[in-house]
Amino acid sequence: MSTDQTKTPAPFPQEAWLRNPRRRIWVEISIVLGLSLGASAIYSIVSLIDLLTRATPLASQTQSLNNALSSREWLDFTYQGLAVFFGLMPVALVLYLLAISGGNPFRRLGFDLSQPGKDIGRGVLLVLGIGIPGLALYFVGRAFGFTVNVNPVLGTYWWTIPMLILAAVKAALTEELIVVAYLFTRLKELGWGRGRLGMWTIIFAAAVLRGSYHLYQGIGPFFGNLAMGMIFGWCYNRWGRVMPLVVAHWIIDIASFIGYAWAVGAFPGLFKVPA
Repeated sequence: MSTDQTKTPAPFPQEAWLRNPRRRIWVEISIVLGLSLGASAIYSIVSLIDLLTRATPLASQTQSLNNALSSREWLDFTYQGLAVFFGLMPVALVLYLLAISGGNPFRRLGFDLSQPGKDIGRGVLLVLGIGIPGLALYFVGRAFGFTVNVNPVLGTYWWTIPMLILAAVKAALTEELIVVAYLFTRLKELGWGRGRLGMWTIIFAAAVLRGSYHLYQGIGPFFGNLAMGMIFGWCYNRWGRVMPLVVAHWIIDIASFIGYAWAVGAFPGLFKVPA
């Protein structure tokens, strides 16, 4: 009689993994940020180090936004569209993760059309309260030499402005749904929101992340976006809705991508790069 027996492979210890929800949430957060704005923050820090270690002063350097991705129009259009589409995949991922963890993520985050009037009104108020001071801070940073010249590259194709509007949508959805809505939800589940200063810990952590992935623009934009993140985080915690933040961010980025580019052309003296 043969003594050979088929050995059952040792099972993967997934039960222990699932019994430790804190570890699972931290791994999930790390993956989400590693695929999106966490990676952007690391690249921005390295980019700032690169800028600061050059012989040229920081204020005399330029960073361009929305660069052409090809010298041929149809390929540039294709690449730009693909960048918008695939750039939204992390947003789809967090909505999926929140959906399988329980509840409708759209209602849970306030990312729906149930309060269009309030959402638009609150979004416009945020633009007035943050957008205008943010532009002023940019000029202060340029004057004191700790902010690079930001060149919002604007092409001349018929589809340029619609594509920039889509790019603004991508930026608004990515930042507000991941850095605010998703991160706030998961950090609360980890117990960060408890205690007298618990919510402010979440707000500050998310704001630091927001500022970090703007460091490629210099020190000034870091503090400007840190302040924006603090205000947006407070508003999200108070309103329980991310839609006003998306509206505000979309308007601010449209003004940055299109309005700012127009202003550079119309008033070049105001945006002159120091020699």
